[in-house]
Amino acid sequence: MSAPQPAIAAAPFSVGYGTNGFADHSLDDAVQVLRHFGYAGLGLTLGFQHLDPFAPDHHQQADRVRELIGDWPLVIETGTRFLLDPFVKHRPTLVDEHATARLDFLAAAIGIAARTQADCVSLWSGTVPAGDDPGRCWDRLVDRMQRVTEQAAAAGVRLAFEPEPGMLVETVADAFELRERLGNPEVLGITVDLGHCVAVEPDGVVGALRQAGRLLRNVQVDDMLPGIHEHLELGTGELDLVAALRTLVEIDYTGLIALELPRHSHDAPGLAARSMAALDEAWLRVEQHEKVSEPAARLAQERRQP
Repeated sequence: MSAPQPAIAAAPFSVGYGTNGFADHSLDDAVQVLRHFGYAGLGLTLGFQHLDPFAPDHHQQADRVRELIGDWPLVIETGTRFLLDPFVKHRPTLVDEHATARLDFLAAAIGIAARTQADCVSLWSGTVPAGDDPGRCWDRLVDRMQRVTEQAAAAGVRLAFEPEPGMLVETVADAFELRERLGNPEVLGITVDLGHCVAVEPDGVVGALRQAGRLLRNVQVDDMLPGIHEHLELGTGELDLVAALRTLVEIDYTGLIALELPRHSHDAPGLAARSMAALDEAWLRVEQHEKVSEPAARLAQERRQP
């Protein structure tokens, strides 16, 4: 029997969960658990566990994903740790000297996104290699992203670039700089991870979301502590979740927000339940604020009348 419909289901955005937090479940079982707790969206991290983009039958796997989730919003995530190099996590990246494997991976991700009618493909820059020059890394990133944006535009797929703590593109401001260097392509938007805002964004979560504004295409949800890039369960860091949800409403965000807890697969069902409860509690506070604020705003307007 499914849990009661969560209050946050009334929000203008959809609430989902990232499959990298269900690494020990099959995709079918992960979706079953998520449905049970009221989730209605998926952040699908491509990789061996749930959809291998390099498998001979990856097209059939993609079709199966869409069949499994029905009309849920879907974001294709590209943060698989050891897919491209079994010895080195996440490498090669878009800023490494040799990045053919990364470019092939992103091309495959774009193809899968087109086939599954995903909302977007989320991607990131990578860290500057030891001893390398950041300026040279920026040149590589811009050159390679030019090709990636052209591929995405040709396929009718939107991209969402994610600033990551410690990476070349670390903040929303850096993502805007990248976009400007590329000529502001319409296909390229922004992913904001709420926890990252606590860790590195100078204006916090509210400032980062407002800065992203109309370019916001994907939101990842987790908690974090200032200066520490460690994804934490909601309520165990310093994220103001109520302020974040309220800001999403204020900027008219209608896309997917999905839990991003890649180190918690050992307790995935429990964490999915607790995370939904935390989101629900925060959303009820947002709704209560709106109910209080609307009459107050009307009263203030009436008092200003001559």
